Amino acid sequence: MALVEVKNISFQYPNGYLAVDDVSFSIDAGENIAIVGQNGAGKTTTVKMLNGLIKACKGDVLIDGESTQKYTTAQMAKRVGYVFQNPDDQIFNSTVRKEIEYGLKKMKIDPDECERRIKDAAELTGMDKYLEVNPYDLPLSIRKFVTIASVIASNCEVMIFDEPTAGQDLEGLARLSKLNKILTERGKAIVTITHDMEFVAENYERTIVMCQKKVLADGKTKDVFFQKDIMEKAMLKQPVIVRIANQIGMKENTLDIKKVAKFVADNRG
Repeated sequence: MALVEVKNISFQYPNGYLAVDDVSFSIDAGENIAIVGQNGAGKTTTVKMLNGLIKACKGDVLIDGESTQKYTTAQMAKRVGYVFQNPDDQIFNSTVRKEIEYGLKKMKIDPDECERRIKDAAELTGMDKYLEVNPYDLPLSIRKFVTIASVIASNCEVMIFDEPTAGQDLEGLARLSKLNKILTERGKAIVTITHDMEFVAENYERTIVMCQKKVLADGKTKDVFFQKDIMEKAMLKQPVIVRIANQIGMKENTLDIKKVAKFVADNRG
């Protein structure tokens, strides 16, 4: 049984707008997936149903076999952590330490274990040097890592990152890549919403493409990105490496720059 099972979920807002229409997929523990698509495709609404921020109007979401419909958002937050696109929607404590610690206190975690988790999350995200700083004295790109640290400290089974790469420099992108690897090695299921196709190509083995409130494609990232018709229908740009591979006539679907370089070297006329 998959850790996350999304079964034919749909969501309609009170004004009648249908935001998600009959979406299904599953995610295993230790799996790292990206969900991509244009604004309005239904990505954020879909993942908000994973932790009960909103409830499906039709269908169901199961976390380790249990329906999210049975639990409150606060109860689900212990199992499914959500990092909002805008960290200012989450941060409200006066120091980075207090922000990371807040959820742990709510869960009544043992003080020694609480301190261990704060230290671990802070070191992983690079927030250890900012623990006594007010989060709002930090740049937006760093504030994002404050909210990520809070979710890591909670030790959720599933972690959702909404547009984590937005506004990040190369150092921030490298840290996100490293976090993805470490967290999946710990058995966490990671779900990332992003418009950054280059980051997806470099970091995710599986990609779900959403378009017009539905799942348009779900498979290995290298195969999904080479389906030009799918990418065009979703109004997404193929990563540079895919466009290069197509242009030089490679038959293999690969996102490995070394393989592309070898193909060029072997076929140099």
